[in-house]
Amino acid sequence: MKLHFHTAALFTLLTAIQLLRADSAQPPFSCDPSHPQTHSFPFCRTTLPIHQRARNLVSRLTLDEKISQLVNSAPAIPRLGIPAYEWWSEALHGVSGYGRGITFGGRIAGATSFPQVILSASTFDSHLWYRIGQAIGKEARGVYNEGQAKGMTFWAPNINIFRDPRWGRGQETPGEDPLVSGKYAVAYVRGIQGDRYDGGQSGQLQASACCKHFTAYDLDNWKGFNRLGFDAKVTKQDLADTYQPPFRSCVEEGRASGIMCAYNRVNGVPNCADYNLLTKTARGEWGFHGYITSDCDAVLTIHDDHKYAKLPEDAVADVLNAGMDVNCGNYLKNYTKSAIEQKKLSESQVDRALHNLFAVRMRLGLFNGNPKNQLFGNIGPDQVCTKEHQELALEAARNGIVLLKNSANLLPLSKSHTSSLAVIGPNADNGYALLGNYEGPPCKSLTILKALQGYVSNTFYHKGCDAVSCASAAIEDAVETAKRADHVVLVMGLDQSQETEDHDRVELTLPGQQESLVRAVAGASKRPIVLVLVCGGPVDVSFARDDPKVGGIIWAGYPGEAGGIALAEIMFGDHNPGGKLPITWYPKEFINVPMTDMRMRAEPSSGYPGRTYRFYKGPKVFEFGYGLSYTTYSYDFIPSTPNTIHLDQLTHALQVTGESPRSIRCLSVSKIGTDICDRLKFSTHVGVENTGNIAGKHPILLFVTHGRPADKRAVKQLVGFQSVSLNARERTQIEFVLNPCEHLSTADEDGLMVIEEGYRYLVVEGKEYPINVVL
Repeated sequence: MKLHFHTAALFTLLTAIQLLRADSAQPPFSCDPSHPQTHSFPFCRTTLPIHQRARNLVSRLTLDEKISQLVNSAPAIPRLGIPAYEWWSEALHGVSGYGRGITFGGRIAGATSFPQVILSASTFDSHLWYRIGQAIGKEARGVYNEGQAKGMTFWAPNINIFRDPRWGRGQETPGEDPLVSGKYAVAYVRGIQGDRYDGGQSGQLQASACCKHFTAYDLDNWKGFNRLGFDAKVTKQDLADTYQPPFRSCVEEGRASGIMCAYNRVNGVPNCADYNLLTKTARGEWGFHGYITSDCDAVLTIHDDHKYAKLPEDAVADVLNAGMDVNCGNYLKNYTKSAIEQKKLSESQVDRALHNLFAVRMRLGLFNGNPKNQLFGNIGPDQVCTKEHQELALEAARNGIVLLKNSANLLPLSKSHTSSLAVIGPNADNGYALLGNYEGPPCKSLTILKALQGYVSNTFYHKGCDAVSCASAAIEDAVETAKRADHVVLVMGLDQSQETEDHDRVELTLPGQQESLVRAVAGASKRPIVLVLVCGGPVDVSFARDDPKVGGIIWAGYPGEAGGIALAEIMFGDHNPGGKLPITWYPKEFINVPMTDMRMRAEPSSGYPGRTYRFYKGPKVFEFGYGLSYTTYSYDFIPSTPNTIHLDQLTHALQVTGESPRSIRCLSVSKIGTDICDRLKFSTHVGVENTGNIAGKHPILLFVTHGRPADKRAVKQLVGFQSVSLNARERTQIEFVLNPCEHLSTADEDGLMVIEEGYRYLVVEGKEYPINVVL
């Protein structure tokens, strides 16, 4: 008996068989040239603009097929040769097994685990961040080409401001400063997406980055307040100069291909249902071209937790009408059709979302035939866990680790005169604890203990606590171990049981009996001890800072797979530390400030101290930007920096505003315009000299302060940073290019950026340079 197949039906059958046969050696892709019918699909023609190709593809889908593509686990459409696609993959500080897109265990069993972001941020080295992004993007493409990935969209970076020291996810971020967070976003996104450091684009995405969580998201689970239902009350002023700038940089300069809208509400409106946020601001004002995903089940929370939508169909209509494109979860799959049938949503909004989704998949080259034959097709398993990438992970850990105390130059320890070493603490022999959250299986792992044993073979170890929580501590045994050694290193701090996603801290001290253990061991040791803190968020260790028996304190963050080696090298002088804190370390009493209070600015009349180094007016354990070295540096401003910025010529054409005769006159940045702002740019040159006897690398941080301090103004504001390497006695000059519209402006209460008249002071390590702004 002869069987007669329609050509399209035969193509569908063959494609389905091909999709079913896909295995670990075959990356999923569309538009296979071996299938003749693909040539008739305009969406497979690479000569056409991507927006035309995406529109053509969407026009061929049935409504049910369209709806099926609105969730993170999008099924295959065999009749068009479109394979299944998984939108949810993670690569926060290395390709990760979190999400549903990546599978380890085939030829690729792990990936390079770089330091957790908070530690990489302490290098203040944007080129290093770019190189990390490059390496992660290359490894991601290698995993995909090997067939161990079902998608190439990675939900990183996390660029929320680390506003409150208790936030469990603060470790994932570049810290508390919006400039640093924005610069990190740009560098990471350009690196992972395959663009040049200067922003030049290749035309195809190596991997897709997604800036999250948009916006004002920095509370997970604290004293009954949960991110799923939290309404963040945020002023226009704080949105303008704190919460939004990193996302704007990520979009405008980084040109990220993805954004994730956050769980929480902002001033009553869920982020994922906010048209002004997603469409008017991100797409309209900032020019975002990419896809917008919900956080996982964030659409469900609009109905279930926020009670913002009366019915599930209302929630679906809210998010699609606001400009969201894909739902992590199944809510859109379950309720979009009924929302359309109930006329709460038009099919055109579904089409709009799908145009964005398929355009990103096309930009990734997944509709150009076999990816192995395309631009990034030669990246394979041999490009994952390379020696170069592992050395980069070590470099990042070396340059990120921060020396917080070094009394009487206790550090570095002598390699030749340290005959015995005691290593004590729950984080000393735990390689996993060094990775932080959203980790992937590392290429290799070496604990701090093992790394230190490489320097001192006669090393005694005692865990000290039953776990990092230290509910039970063997203090007497630890003391006896310490008494046997020339030097003692205590490796304490936090881990993911103390701070992580969905788990904020309620205390800022060391957990359990850790402090008692440190005090007892320090008191019994022959010499002052070294305290190593493995943690993301800050800890009040003022007791150790002020204790002469604690000679050294090192913050190691979560330093990644090479962190043990980096720490040992620093402790024994094979590397000179230069990292600086990207967050303020608050005293333990800060827990009296409600974590739910989103205000950045201090309010002295009510006792509210403000937040971050920019606005906090209270005691500190360690300041933002603090960090020691084994050498010393001197700084000075070169006189070529202008003393006056003349904006008075603009006052004839632009209105100078002021609320009263005594108020400070100011100009609106938006009215000045981009062209004039660019012409107002000026350079300041800072001389830097290594006045010590050891070569070192460290960041130069340039701040600006206002000549007229006021409650609503920042105490100081970071306006530039550069990392510099200097040999002993070497001197160099660093140039910072400043734009008054960006670096000398401030947000008013309406959220508008203005330039005020009067003096500013450029500040580097206590050195000041005055600049007068004349209106």
